[in-house]
Amino acid sequence: MKKEYMLLREIKRLKSVRGSGTQLISVYIPAGYQLSEEISRLRNEYSTSSNIKSKQTRTNVLGAIDKILQYLKLFRETPKNGLVVFAGNTSNDPGKTEIELFSMEPVQPLKVNIYRCDSTFLLDPIEEMVETKDTYVLVVLDGREATVATLKGSQIHVIKRFHSMAHAKMKKGGQSADRFKRAREEDIGAYYTQIADGVNEVFIQNEFKLKGLLVGGPGPMKEYFVKSGKLNYQVKVLGVFDTGYTDETGLNELLDKASDLLKEQEAAQERKVLERFMKEISSGGLAVYGYEKARDALDRGQADALIINKDLELHRITYKCSACNQTLVRIEKGKDQQTKHDDGGTLTPVEKQDVIEEMLDMADKKGVDTIFVSDDSPLGKEFMMGFQGIAALLRYK
Repeated sequence: MKKEYMLLREIKRLKSVRGSGTQLISVYIPAGYQLSEEISRLRNEYSTSSNIKSKQTRTNVLGAIDKILQYLKLFRETPKNGLVVFAGNTSNDPGKTEIELFSMEPVQPLKVNIYRCDSTFLLDPIEEMVETKDTYVLVVLDGREATVATLKGSQIHVIKRFHSMAHAKMKKGGQSADRFKRAREEDIGAYYTQIADGVNEVFIQNEFKLKGLLVGGPGPMKEYFVKSGKLNYQVKVLGVFDTGYTDETGLNELLDKASDLLKEQEAAQERKVLERFMKEISSGGLAVYGYEKARDALDRGQADALIINKDLELHRITYKCSACNQTLVRIEKGKDQQTKHDDGGTLTPVEKQDVIEEMLDMADKKGVDTIFVSDDSPLGKEFMMGFQGIAALLRYK
C-alpha cells in the first residue's frame, strides 16, 4: 500500500513538470530486458539528438539522455517488474538548466519498451497500474471454446483455455434421439464443469479475495453456464455481457462492455467505507478524524483501519525565526513557504517531513489496513473538507 501511494505521489509531481519544447525523456524498460540493448539505443538517440537545431533544446535533451545512461550503469539487470526512468530540465527559469532524474519500479511486470521525448513525461502506462488494485476474473465462452483470465487495473492475464466437442458430435446411425440428447447434455455439463473448476481454482488460490466474476460471449451459452450451478457459492457474478469472440479479443470486448460496472464497483467500495465512518462519527462511536487523533489511535493500538484521501499532502515543517532563532514545528498541507513570526521575524522552513508516509510505516508495522479514498463523490468531498481527509476506524475506545 505504501509503495503504491508513493508512486501516485511521484506521478502527481511528474505531471506538473512541463518542458520548453520536446525536452523531457521517458524510458520504459520491461522486466528481463537486456540493459545493454537499452543503453545502445539511448546512445543512438544521443547521436541523433546532437542534430537538434535549437541550442537550448539540444543541450537539455543531451543532458537528460546522458543522465539516464549514467543511471543505468548502476544496474546489472532490470528489477523484478522492470524499470521506468524520467529525466529532463525541471527549472521554471528559462535561463537556467536543472536536469533531474526520477525512477521507479512498477507495481506490476512491465511489458512495453518505450523511449519518448516530449514536452511532458509519458505517465499513462505506470499510472494505469496503480489507479486500480482490485482483481477480477473474466470468462468468455460459447459452445465450443472458453477463455479464463484475470484483470488487474488494465492488465489482462490469460489463465486457461477450454474446448468442447459437444456441439461437434454427429448423430450416428442406430443411435436413439434420447440417447444422443443425453450424451450431448453430459458433454455440455462436463464442459461447464471444466470452466467452473478453472474459475473456482483462481478464486481459491486468492482466498476468495478477488472482487468478482465477469462473464461474456456470443449467444445464450454464457447465461446457461452462470445458471448451471457449477460455480463455487462464494464466487460473485458481477455481470454477463454479449461479446463477439471467446479469445483475447473477446476479453478486451468484455472489459470495454463492463467498464461502467467496474467504475461503480470501485465507487461502491469507497462509499461503503465512508458511510461506516460517517455513522460512527455521528453517533460518537468507533472513529476519530484529523492527523493528531488518527496518529494517537495508531500509537495506542486502537486503530482498526486508516482512511486517507489519496490526494492529501501533509507535512511536519520545522521553521526558524530570523529574529529570535526560535524553531517552530507545524503540521501543514501543501508547500512550505516563508511566513511571519509573532515577534516580526521571518519564519524560514529548515526541515520538512512527510507525515502521511510516516503513518503508513506505522500502519504497516502494526498490521493496520490503509484505505485510500477520492473526493470524486459527495461523501468523498465531505470527508476531505469537513474531516481533514484523514481518519481512523477503531477497534475500541
